[in-house]
Amino acid sequence: MISLILADNFPIVREGVKALLSAEPSVQVTGEVSLLEELPDILNRGGADVVLIGADAPDKQTLSMVRSLSERHPAGKILICSRSEQESDVLQLLDAGASGYVLRNTEPEELIFAIRTLARGNPYICSKITLNLLRTLNNGASGLPKFGGKRLDNLSRRELEVLGLIAQGHTNAKIAEMLFTSKRTIETHRQNLLEKTNSSNTATLIRYAVLRGLIQ
Repeated sequence: MISLILADNFPIVREGVKALLSAEPSVQVTGEVSLLEELPDILNRGGADVVLIGADAPDKQTLSMVRSLSERHPAGKILICSRSEQESDVLQLLDAGASGYVLRNTEPEELIFAIRTLARGNPYICSKITLNLLRTLNNGASGLPKFGGKRLDNLSRRELEVLGLIAQGHTNAKIAEMLFTSKRTIETHRQNLLEKTNSSNTATLIRYAVLRGLIQ
């Protein structure tokens, strides 16, 4: 059973999400708050597998809370639900420590899939945002964040393979199985990828893959 805490300042949104998830036996809403400031207290009391936060813009308060929660409660993966389709908003929240991002108009099935994906420890960006990021990349946008001057050719062919599989949401164990190697070897590749791409966590590593066109 996946435990989920819901944070949104609109009661009608919280009720709608709860109604949707009531038909999903694998997810249980174990708590809800209307104010972001209430999240630390509720997490301290019981924790959760996923924290679903409604945030229509990454203002300073939201970014600060996401950063704080990701550091203090790393087991509770943060899924942002927002109206914003701006790449800069998505990337700011991922950099702050969010593990996933979905839009307010995301289909119910995709929202449930996102929750399950985060609960397994994998990041998730909804399909529309991923396509937008790829479209921006293909158009040659130059305003997107750089990765500490790192170049793609710093990565070995095997590291590129591992990065592509991480971006598809596979675990270290599954990647090891697919590449006929050990889990420890994949863990080493993952750590090398984080260092070479100047990524602080898996979410920012996924960002690297998106901006380099490695998610198809």
